[in-house]
Formats: sequence, C-alpha cells, structure tokens
Amino acid sequence: MKKALLLGGAGFIGLNIVKQLLEKEKYKITIADNFFRGKKDETLKKLTDHPNVQIISADLTKRSAFDQFDDEYDHVYMLASVVGVKYTEEMPHEIIRINTLLILNTLEWLKTISSEKVLFTSTSECYAGSIEAFDYTIPTPEEVPLCIEDITHPRFTYAVTKMLGESGFINYSRNHDFESVIIRYHNIYGPRMGFKHVIPEVAQRLYEKEEPFKIYGYDQTRAFCYIDDAVRATVLAMEKDTNGEIFHVGNMKDELHIEQLIKYMGKLHGYEGEYELVAAPSGSVSRRCPDISKAQNILGYNPQMDWKEGVKKTYEWYVDYLESGKDVFE
Repeated sequence: MKKALLLGGAGFIGLNIVKQLLEKEKYKITIADNFFRGKKDETLKKLTDHPNVQIISADLTKRSAFDQFDDEYDHVYMLASVVGVKYTEEMPHEIIRINTLLILNTLEWLKTISSEKVLFTSTSECYAGSIEAFDYTIPTPEEVPLCIEDITHPRFTYAVTKMLGESGFINYSRNHDFESVIIRYHNIYGPRMGFKHVIPEVAQRLYEKEEPFKIYGYDQTRAFCYIDDAVRATVLAMEKDTNGEIFHVGNMKDELHIEQLIKYMGKLHGYEGEYELVAAPSGSVSRRCPDISKAQNILGYNPQMDWKEGVKKTYEWYVDYLESGKDVFE
C-alpha cells in the first residue's frame, strides 16, 4: 500500500481527500494537523479508528513537529494554511507568519526524507491583480502572470504566501529529488467548510433572519466548484504523471453573479423580505472564473455537480448544523 501524509489533513479539503483515498483501498494515511476545529469533529472522529489512518497532533509552525513523522512517504499533500478573507482583515501579520513557517518548515523537512511526490495547494487569489489591473482573459488559464494590485493591502497577505509556496515547492523539488505539482483552487465549497466563506456565511445570516438582507458585492461573479469535484481533481493530479505542472481546479461552466447566488439561497430558505445591494469590500476581485481545459486534457477532470444542487446540499447541511445548537466553527 502507498503511504500518504496529509499536512493540514483535518481541514475541509483534507478530510475529503482522506475519504476518497480510503475508498481506493490502497493507501495508508497519516493526518497531521493542529486540530484548530478540535478533535470532536464528527467527520474526523469517524476516521479515528480506521485501521489505515494514523492521526498526529502537530503544530507545523514548529520545526520539531516534523520529528513525529516517518522518513519515507509516497505522497505528501501540503494543505496546511490559514485561509479566509476574514483572517486577512483581522490578523494579516499572522497570515504572513504562520503560512510562511508552514511552507518553509515543510520544505526543509522534505530535504531530509524520501518522498516520491508532493502536492501543494494554492489559490486563484494569486493573480487577483492580474485580472483587475491588466484585464487578462476570463476564463483564466494557468499561464496568466501572478500579480496583486496593492502590496500594502491586508487582503493580499494570503496570496503572497501562496506565491511563495508555489515557487518554493517547484524549486525545492528540482533540487532535492522529489516530484511536485501545484493546485490552484477556485471557490471550492461544500458542507463543513467553516463559516468564514460566502455560502455558509449567507446560510447563517438567513438562519438568523437578517432583514433587509444585504448582498455584498452583488455585481461580482464567481465560478463555484463543489468539494467532491475538487477532491477528485486533486487526487488525479497526485496520481498521474504531472511533475512540475500547475493546474486550475474549479468549474468554468457555472460563473454566477453573487446576487444570483444569494437570491437562490434566499428562495431555498423561503425568504420573502427585501434585499439591499451593497458594494464589495475593498480588495475584492470583480470577476473570477478559471479555465480548466488543462486539467480536463491532462487529468481527465470534468466537474459533475450542478451548482444549484451543490448549493442546496451545502445550505441544508449548514441549516441542520445551526439548528443542532453547535458552536459556529472557523
């Protein structure tokens, strides 16, 4: 069986990757995480007793944490990161510190072990400025230059660390005898993603009966991608011959205006009140949609989930969660 290590594996995307790998029945998996959401997470608890899953509690900002791991892995998924617009607004300095340490500690550790391949997860935020300042093509291919508009704006601290990671993993892999592949995620959503993202945040405001209901960035567009599709593409990128490649993972066929998305969610909720159109926060990109033709051609990736069905499933999960009386998680 192949050995796979998921750094940050207890997060939204990480645990969904674990579930898919276990379905293949050919992996022994180690999940390493600081368990920011806590070990009481129901999805994680179901995996705790699985014979092919090992769980390690580790603060990966500390180099000593890596001493808990083995000296050999077939696949390493580097998912660990602080993510979310709210965090960039509230603690941009910590975004820089934490994400940089996570990246550099992982790279220095990889020099000392035997690993066949490493996958680093990046983001469409890396070329937010390319679209806004230079009007590059949308849907956007991987070849678009990475660019942010304003280095002083806290919104872009997350993107800066992901640019560092992309360069770091590609160049370390060239010089330290392991393969690498980069995934740039575009608006991945689904159950259990936390509340600091647009779809769960809207579900929570609907549940709390906000009225008039504010639609922030109503005229902006996003192409949302359901978690099952994103995970399938991620595993394909790891398992296929993709050394040195960068792939967009998203869904280019369902680019929506935020107003359209929120009014659909309002309909699901039975909301009949007034809507208030509000300008987007500073630094928010007006339009985002990935060109995924490279992933389609090389990986054989094609998103399956219709956006209305995916949003409905996600909305219903969050309403059930809120009705259960559990604490809102990050």
